Amino acid sequence: MTAPATELLQRLTDRLADPVPPPADEPWRAQSLAEGAAGIALLHIERARLGLAPWKHAHRWITQAVAGEVSAADTTGLFLGAPAVAFLLSTTPPSAEHLYADARATLHRHITELAHRRTDAALERIHRGDPASFAEYDVFYGLTGIGAYLLRTDPGGAALERILGYLVALTRPLGEDHRGLPGWWVDHGPNREHSADFPGGHGNLGVAHGITGPLLLLAQALRRGVAVPDQPEAIRTICDHLDTWQQQGETGPWWPEHLTRHDLATGRPHQPGPARPSWCYGTTGIARAGQLAGIALNDAKLQAAYEDALHRALTDPTQLASITDNGLCHGWAGIYQTAVRAAHDAHDPRLRTLPALLGTAFRARAHPAGDRNLGFLNGDAGTALALTTLTAQQTPTSGWDACLLID
Repeated sequence: MTAPATELLQRLTDRLADPVPPPADEPWRAQSLAEGAAGIALLHIERARLGLAPWKHAHRWITQAVAGEVSAADTTGLFLGAPAVAFLLSTTPPSAEHLYADARATLHRHITELAHRRTDAALERIHRGDPASFAEYDVFYGLTGIGAYLLRTDPGGAALERILGYLVALTRPLGEDHRGLPGWWVDHGPNREHSADFPGGHGNLGVAHGITGPLLLLAQALRRGVAVPDQPEAIRTICDHLDTWQQQGETGPWWPEHLTRHDLATGRPHQPGPARPSWCYGTTGIARAGQLAGIALNDAKLQAAYEDALHRALTDPTQLASITDNGLCHGWAGIYQTAVRAAHDAHDPRLRTLPALLGTAFRARAHPAGDRNLGFLNGDAGTALALTTLTAQQTPTSGWDACLLID
């Protein structure tokens, strides 16, 4: 543990000491895991579990997160609304569970119903042969994120079983009308809008919104013994797709963030080289998913290939220089936290050196968000949580990073 990291962590937690109400015109923000009180509360829960702060601080943030009506509408997901608040409450220590037991039970019932409704709608869309959308399946608001919550809280339940079955179906090609496009092909661009740059939609390879998010959930479930028919084959299908689009750079393999119809036709991605090695879209998130797929399938060769890709990306000065912020989504915090989790599972001894190497870089570059972003996904709370992992020199006691599916 180093003094600079400890001092920075204290500065960040001081900034996050007192809950503030969400903007009057955005009351939903309180129950946002990405930006609001629900995400910031994760930091205070982890600190309380480590004995670094009294529980009352965490409780104040939890209270702020549920101050308004918690939504279980079909537009909610792991990072907003009932699933976000329920995930938050799943991280509380046993000594505090009695405080939230009734709320957890109520939320869980609503989320189970939500999961069944949305799975029904998704399977109907597949039956019609229409392309998907991010909102249907992604980590943040789609069924993958809801599945991540259920894997943590109700792994033997019917709702998770149905979501896993849906994700298996998602890996099958679209119908003849769409010339065999991948089942996760979406009819919009990466910014969720229809664009002339992406005529006919696109195929996304990232963790946050692409097929690597479902790969993470399918692999995480299988390695925990939670499986549905054809789940191993679905994992293989995604890995084969990633293998097809893997590019070889001077410092190792990388993957394009997304594919166009033209890319599919030519067999070449339009992206000229590796982007930042982030959790959300880059080699860091993809390689962790591939590593977990190898573990789940008991495929040492597959695991080794992705561990090598992760090591090469995170020891490449050029790729590391492209990281310009501290956050979990696409910055140092997410890279460091993912590397810690990957090192814990690694067969390749080189990965066990990554936390120390990246920890040094993270300490040197981390600073409070200049735009006063206090949130979990891109702001101070997420940075502080990864710094807590760094200073405590242990994986999270609360399991907060399960919402990123890297745990």
